[in-house]
Amino acid sequence: MLNIFCKMPLWEAAPSLAAVAQGRLPAKTVIRNATLVNVCTGELQEGTDVALWGGRIAYVGDAAHCIGEGTEVAEADGQFLSPGFLDGHIHVESSMLGVGEYARAVIPHGTVGIYMDPHEICNVLGLPGVKVMEADSRRTPLKTMITTPSCVPAVPGFEDTGASIGPEDVRKTMEWESVVGLGEMMNFPGILAGAPDAHDECAETLKADKVVTGHYSVPETDRGLNAYVASGIRCCHESTRAEDALAKMRLGMYAMLREGSAWRDLAQLAPVIASGEIDTRFACLISDDTHPHTLVAEGHLDHILRRAVAEGIDPITALQMVTLNTATCFRMDHELGSVTPGKCADLVLLADLDDFEVTRVFIDGSEVARDGRLSFELAPYEYPEWVTHSMHVGTQITPATFAVPAVAAGGARADAGAAPVTPTPSTALVRVIEVVPERVGTFERHVELPVADGRIEADPGQDTLKAFVFERHHGTGSFGFGFVKGFGIKQGALASTVAHDAHNLLVVGSSDADMALAANTLTASGGGMVAVQDGRVLGHVALPIAGLMDDLSAAEMAERVAGLEGAWKAMGCTMASPFMTMALIPLACLPELRLTNRGLVDCIAFSFAPLLVE
Repeated sequence: MLNIFCKMPLWEAAPSLAAVAQGRLPAKTVIRNATLVNVCTGELQEGTDVALWGGRIAYVGDAAHCIGEGTEVAEADGQFLSPGFLDGHIHVESSMLGVGEYARAVIPHGTVGIYMDPHEICNVLGLPGVKVMEADSRRTPLKTMITTPSCVPAVPGFEDTGASIGPEDVRKTMEWESVVGLGEMMNFPGILAGAPDAHDECAETLKADKVVTGHYSVPETDRGLNAYVASGIRCCHESTRAEDALAKMRLGMYAMLREGSAWRDLAQLAPVIASGEIDTRFACLISDDTHPHTLVAEGHLDHILRRAVAEGIDPITALQMVTLNTATCFRMDHELGSVTPGKCADLVLLADLDDFEVTRVFIDGSEVARDGRLSFELAPYEYPEWVTHSMHVGTQITPATFAVPAVAAGGARADAGAAPVTPTPSTALVRVIEVVPERVGTFERHVELPVADGRIEADPGQDTLKAFVFERHHGTGSFGFGFVKGFGIKQGALASTVAHDAHNLLVVGSSDADMALAANTLTASGGGMVAVQDGRVLGHVALPIAGLMDDLSAAEMAERVAGLEGAWKAMGCTMASPFMTMALIPLACLPELRLTNRGLVDCIAFSFAPLLVE
């Protein structure tokens, strides 16, 4: 695959690199006396020098002969020299930062490149939104490789998004220099059923000789997984059991072990790597979704490396999983992922292999961070006005909107009025979505809920709240409703426009009045996240960029999110990153039960489910 992510192409740099390696041309930079982490052989090589020229590596060994007049010498003093870290699957939007501010946050932690799937903004604003994020990325040295969003909407027919992507759109993006593959193919039911659109999107990617990334979230690892891999899908980050990750690696699929702010899978997945019983070349470490407070307080891939080692994975193996393995997954290991001659000079100096303390970071041979501080200036960037005005809720939301009729058969309405009251029992047996802390899956539960005046009520005593999803892209006025449990909230309401993947307006709560206030607060602020209790806004993070991001720094965003999480705790919630867990309630490609603006979705049978249990 042609790589345009290095400062100088290899064909142009090769004569000079050969001259530097032989001492006939002085190196631009020599990093001297490092302990090289050789991810190709799994060795530590003490007393190693690395000579750089033209943004690439010319020589590895004793580089005294490469030093000449004008050569900059960087003393490593025995520190560990590793390839720069690559995140093989990341949704930048989940950080609530634009790409520029995201780069400022992660580069000091050793991240030199990301494989970004911008399907969040694409679901809201389509490919023009992706182009805007690409433009933001160009002002940074971070290598931002894009995988074209594949599932917009995530599961067709079950939700309404701001845009849609088809095979012809995918074909066009494969001509973009920044695009290296197809984003996670979440429509695995479509792949298994032979749906033309799903297969055609993969086909356009494969015809362009690029990588199809995956999302296979079910535990069936026989016929279905074989069919999925046979369709050309190269990797998957949705393993939550060690046996799932192993099954994928055995079939030649890259298992991307996830450790994000809310989805913390390493504890379950690490044993398959830590056992030392298998070849780990098909294993990567990725973050998927990371909140700003995690980036500020714990770091990025350096944090995930620490977690991997804490779970028993060998440090060198862990480094292979964020460097060479990731580059190989995307068929870019001829350019990235190792400290070897000819490769891009994307390098990290580490004080140790326990805490992975990053002391210096180089991208294309230039120092970009030292001791946690950036060594470059970030040019300003302003998102266009059409990106910052994306809230188009087509209904007036009042407390009456949140009445749930006890005779409801579906769980969806296209009007804002309450259903007529009819004689009903005092309770109703209802399908309820139960969320699981730090996991992406949900469970379908059947809960007996109180009925008053013909309307089903929330029951905080059973940890059961109302949930509504309003279409917010085209002003259709449609919305779906149901119930959720697992948050521990006793009183109040929560709302968010970060609601995967359609990113409609999601409202959860026990009080109709508080739910209305939460919804209207976000409509007025251009989107975001909010917590309300007893008619008072306890915490609010405005996200005016597509209802997903802001242009503030990571530290500023972390402070605001911390205030919001404080409001959650005051309302009784104890789970980590609760808004990330809540944001998956509408994601109809994950089992078992979900809620979209069209109603409750059975994500095992992939059909709409009635609210009431017969």
